[in-house]
Amino acid sequence: MKKYIKEARVLLILAIPVVFAQISQTAMGIVDTIMSGSVSAIDMAAVAVGTSIWLPIILFGHGLLLSLTPIIAQFNGSGKRNCISYQVCQGLWLAVVISFIIMIIMYHSNQFVNCVLILETPLNEKTINFLFYLLWGTPGYLFFQVFRCQCEGLSYTKPGMIVSFIGLLSNIPINYIFIYGKFGMPVMGGAGCGIATASVYWIMFVLLYIYMNYTNAFHDINLLKTIKKPDLIILKKLFMLGLPIALSLFFEVTLFALVTILVAPLGIVAVAGHQIALNFSSLMFVLPLSIGVAVTIRVGFCIGKKNLEQAKISSWTSLFIGVILSCCTAILTSIFRENIALLYNDTPSVVSIASHLMLLASIYQISDSIQVIGNSILRGYKDTRSIFYITFFAYWLLGLPFGYILALTDIIYPAMGPSGFWIGFIIGLTSSAILMIFRMSILQKNISKNIKYDFEI
Repeated sequence: MKKYIKEARVLLILAIPVVFAQISQTAMGIVDTIMSGSVSAIDMAAVAVGTSIWLPIILFGHGLLLSLTPIIAQFNGSGKRNCISYQVCQGLWLAVVISFIIMIIMYHSNQFVNCVLILETPLNEKTINFLFYLLWGTPGYLFFQVFRCQCEGLSYTKPGMIVSFIGLLSNIPINYIFIYGKFGMPVMGGAGCGIATASVYWIMFVLLYIYMNYTNAFHDINLLKTIKKPDLIILKKLFMLGLPIALSLFFEVTLFALVTILVAPLGIVAVAGHQIALNFSSLMFVLPLSIGVAVTIRVGFCIGKKNLEQAKISSWTSLFIGVILSCCTAILTSIFRENIALLYNDTPSVVSIASHLMLLASIYQISDSIQVIGNSILRGYKDTRSIFYITFFAYWLLGLPFGYILALTDIIYPAMGPSGFWIGFIIGLTSSAILMIFRMSILQKNISKNIKYDFEI
């Protein structure tokens, strides 16, 4: 029991800074919404629509780079710190390529807005302008993520927290300047949020780069001395290891975005209630997500040291912590769901739907916690391909179809509206959690039996 308690302390020390970093990044979106909304409803809608287009694309790119964390952790655990800077350098080259592709896609996003979304003219123009300015922050965001992966892979999670918090603080005055047209700038409304967010991404990248090059903890990993030309073999391995993670992130983000679109025909009240419940459950998701980041670091480190038993202990300890935290948040959500809904909106019909959906959210929080931590454990073992298969099956072949049938048809039960989609979430996330645990158990059993396993990149 003592070894599990000790491991729990290590995991929490790693996870707590990640919690605050994630909250800071989430708060940036809230600040953008509030400040653009103070100009007009159209500006706020433009930021919301633009963000819904931007997030799946940028998170796909982000996912391609997440393979760096377990790779760096393994090199650190095996005592091969001299190999880390080379991996990071190749990660930066991969980020350059990804940035170029994303910027091209975003540059032509006006065609998607004009031909697919067919928005009202003012909203259309503001959304396109927002996305145009935001695309210039793509390299800054991805370079920041490369260095954040390096820090976290070396078990330093505080730098990401501090820089993310500074990014949040700097987002407010930059928004103020460009949204409201201060210090000689034109009034740009919601489009100004695009400039502000892009600027913040570059600020965060520069700050983390400076920290890492002028801190003793990283004195032996100086990128200025180890800039190498692209290594196609390493780049291919990084890409292939990160692709399943990127696809699983894309599946999850697009699932929730698609459900929001499917709920829209049910009316404003249904959409408002759905968004409130979704926003709050996303906030609760920060806790297991942070535990997941910590366990990826720990499992990767233990694998690097060839300490397979400790990797197993870390895996099960993280799941136990996640279940305890999710039980607490689920109980609090179910008890205070009406009070929470009232913080967003005081319309009785909206509060009624939102509080009911939050009750369903409290049910799936445990499954959600298990699946995201299980996902992270598999990533620590570099078993990313199974993550792709599990998430695709659970979300798109189980969760979404069942949610659609329950919400909008009478095949199984009279159409349930938004509640049907949320029951679909429960089905999808629960099946994902079960499959993640099953895969993790099989993987650990195979490793313990000395079945061939790829420890090195």
